[in-house]
Amino acid sequence: MKQSPSTLDERSLALRRLVMRALGAARRGHLGPSLSLIEILRVLFDDVLRYRAAEPRWPGRDRLILSKGHGCLALYALLADKGFFPVETLDGFCRHGSILGGHPTYPHIPGVEASTGALGHGLSIGVGMALAARLRGQAWRTMVILGDGEINEGSVWEAALSAGKHRLDALTVVIDHNKLQSYGPVAEVQPLEPLADKWRSFGFAVVEADGHDVAGLRRLFAALPLEGGRPTAIICHTVKGKGIPFAENDNRWHHKNRLSDDDLAAIAEALKEA
Repeated sequence: MKQSPSTLDERSLALRRLVMRALGAARRGHLGPSLSLIEILRVLFDDVLRYRAAEPRWPGRDRLILSKGHGCLALYALLADKGFFPVETLDGFCRHGSILGGHPTYPHIPGVEASTGALGHGLSIGVGMALAARLRGQAWRTMVILGDGEINEGSVWEAALSAGKHRLDALTVVIDHNKLQSYGPVAEVQPLEPLADKWRSFGFAVVEADGHDVAGLRRLFAALPLEGGRPTAIICHTVKGKGIPFAENDNRWHHKNRLSDDDLAAIAEALKEA
């Protein structure tokens, strides 16, 4: 799918600055895989999910699982923005005694539904949550965000088989398809195509989208489920490192162990107000 050119608006830039607040405090973290997620999470938290920030375990909430847990800086930015915890908490990212680690942990972080430090397990947890909603007669929806490299894990496809079998139309899988994983292009490490057809063969209704098109994502999420009696898979074509020109589509920015003052200054310059 060809992506249309997109200019980041002030809200998307502001959320990226929150990511950088945490990253700058720790001087380390997964920048690239966090920035490809921002618009997806922005639309979910702004327009789609039912939640109460002051009551994170509200029984009627929709469940969101960030299965690609290394993209947690984006999730932390949205949780802080929405008041699940003070924005100042971001300043403790990856520091001793902070609730915010390099992967999200449950139940320590308000708004986090599952610990996802090891890849490949989020969809299995999501299938269980969707089945629990059905058995309890509850109306909550379950969203699971997967990375494209994460789909190498066989447990993802076992969970997909189960979701299709049980016709879990309150379950939505969102794939952050930025086409790069930790040590190379997805197409070289483990090719995924035909990706849409794979999900269809597992019983999912499937659509592809520009993962940075806020208006388009709003329309798409508002139309869920795509088909009654089928779980949905949304393949979001994204750009790793989106919003930082020198980091976009550059796998050297998947993770940084030590950011220099020059690195931080260059990123701050790139994220100036629109």
